[in-house]
Amino acid sequence: MLMDMFYGATEGVIKHRRRFHFHEAMLEIHDHMHDVWKRRDDGKSMESSAFSWISGLPFDAKIKEWLIGEEKYKQDKHQKHILLAVADKFLVDRQANKCGASILCFDEIQTIDVFAIVALSGILSRLLSTGTVLVATSNKAPEDLNQDGMQREIFLELLSKLDETCNKILVGTETDYRRLIPTDGSTQIHYYWPTNPETRSMFEAMWHDITNQTGGNITAVTIPVMFGRSIEIPQSCSGVARFDFEYLCGRPVGAADYIAIARNYHTIFISDLPAMSMKIRDKARRFITLIDEMYNHHCRLICLATLPIDNLFQGTEEGPLFDLERVKLLNVVLNNLGHCYLRHHLVRNNRNNNNPVF
Repeated sequence: MLMDMFYGATEGVIKHRRRFHFHEAMLEIHDHMHDVWKRRDDGKSMESSAFSWISGLPFDAKIKEWLIGEEKYKQDKHQKHILLAVADKFLVDRQANKCGASILCFDEIQTIDVFAIVALSGILSRLLSTGTVLVATSNKAPEDLNQDGMQREIFLELLSKLDETCNKILVGTETDYRRLIPTDGSTQIHYYWPTNPETRSMFEAMWHDITNQTGGNITAVTIPVMFGRSIEIPQSCSGVARFDFEYLCGRPVGAADYIAIARNYHTIFISDLPAMSMKIRDKARRFITLIDEMYNHHCRLICLATLPIDNLFQGTEEGPLFDLERVKLLNVVLNNLGHCYLRHHLVRNNRNNNNPVF
């Protein structure tokens, strides 16, 4: 909420500003890296001809060898600093407005894997060094983000840069205001459990009621995803989609697919949510990513599950599935997905779904 207020207050005041959620930022970084690598590969195809041109110069062999060495050094240096080239993609167009400020708002910084640590360290360090103003949120203090100790040296460099350039502010209270959103019969989230004939009948009735309101023409469609991919929506009806848990989380899909779904659908039905445990850890992580993106894009969730929300994420003899703080937060998000939709769906209906909703 504070990030929403801050970013909204900069509209019309700060010309160059961008806002990302963690998953969207990582996908854009991947996209920029792909472009850099592609240009590098194209350059390699020209390398031999360029070196042949140097070889044809009327110079001493040692001079030509030195020139070729210089060119190779430049190429190697560029390859080693690919993250700097990617970071520059996030900078403002200085020529368009040399006096313009640059603000990067970054929601929910995470270090879920080695790539995230390396990418965030290289890119954020570069941006902060160029004067970009970083406003970021996280569920943990910066020093607690990498509790698994991955790429510790690189992570410590990032912490040092953040300490040098940023103020850390703890926003904490015993009251979780997300649980205090007013509810009435039209705003309550529909989370049906346990999975039995009665709750399944109620889930089906809700599906037919909402799809009838939107025209009732249910079809299978395919929507585009980043990097030239696409995903099939088995049941789609004018901004409403339906899936089962296995289809969304039991296959090799990820944040890019979930963002595409969230941008194209304001209401999403998910059936047959199982208990999340270490036995289905990968599926559970995909589900958390899915819920994150639905929440960020103000979608409405209607689901049928085996357990109540507070018991959906279970620990086992192998240990807890995720840290307790993350589970509590996810439960709150699940509880409030319906309200997010009702507050924002009128705005979304007037937007082009091909553009990101920040």
